[in-house]
Amino acid sequence: MKKYIYLCTILLIHFQAFAQQDTSAYASQRVKVNTLLKERSERFGQYDESLNQRTGIFGWQTKKDIKNSNEILRQVVLTDNNIFKELKILMEYKDLQNQQKVEVADHSQERIEGYMQTIKKLQDQNAALQKEAKQDGSGISTYIIIVLILVIIAMFFFFNNKLKRYEKGNI
Repeated sequence: MKKYIYLCTILLIHFQAFAQQDTSAYASQRVKVNTLLKERSERFGQYDESLNQRTGIFGWQTKKDIKNSNEILRQVVLTDNNIFKELKILMEYKDLQNQQKVEVADHSQERIEGYMQTIKKLQDQNAALQKEAKQDGSGISTYIIIVLILVIIAMFFFFNNKLKRYEKGNI
């Protein structure tokens, strides 16, 4: 029994360590996504500024201005792609956590059902033992009562005979 308790304790400790690792991985993934979102916001602000830059003659955009805007836009798109990749990983972590919660709930439900079956079995055994004890107790008490009645009857005849002999001897 002690072996099972130690085994359960060790498994519980390892499960908690795994859950903490998973939670820290999820948190670090969220930080990574938030960093990428901040970076995207900054780059989009740069793109918006680059669209307003007009370094050409008469306030027109030059080829260099347009290339710069396109490069910033390309970086925004690359950042968006990274955000989507990281979000996918984040969602996989979340799905994994939900799956683990379902597995733990299922395992807990199985354990509860097992405990309930064990309790029912023990209650049935207890009822059977109590019934058997009552039957044994009533059987013994019946024998004791019968023996006492026989002893009383025997004593009655014994003393009755003595009393008759005593009366015959005195008369």
